[in-house]
Amino acid sequence: MSVTTTRLVQAAIDAAKTAYAPYSNFHVGAALLLDNGQIVTGSNFENASYGMTLCAETVAISKANSDGQLRAIREIAVAGGLVGQIGTGAGPIMPCGRCRQIIKEVADLTQSDIPVHCAHATGYTTFHLSELLPHGFGPASLK
Repeated sequence: MSVTTTRLVQAAIDAAKTAYAPYSNFHVGAALLLDNGQIVTGSNFENASYGMTLCAETVAISKANSDGQLRAIREIAVAGGLVGQIGTGAGPIMPCGRCRQIIKEVADLTQSDIPVHCAHATGYTTFHLSELLPHGFGPASLK
């Protein structure tokens, strides 16, 4: 385990604790590692109109974008769970399909196969975006 990746996963766990999830009680946090070593976090934000809910990964990526750091994203960590059980699930917390598509946009911008570290009870499992979204729709699909 890399010290940087361990820090990134812990940042995602900490971010999950700030989630606003009154409907599902399932808190998710995401942490992005930028090329300068900075970590940007986000947590899910639920809404009574469920379709308006924002996922942690989308919040973090939007935050990096608003700070002018979209092209600086190098790695992503995701953690979650029910209140009081964040990061303790047997299996890894995986980005949903919508978030995988958002991550694909970043991967295409940075021309990288972004590693996504998914937290679970014994640490994390790392996947690359190409494993999570093998035939994603991206900017090249529009040509």
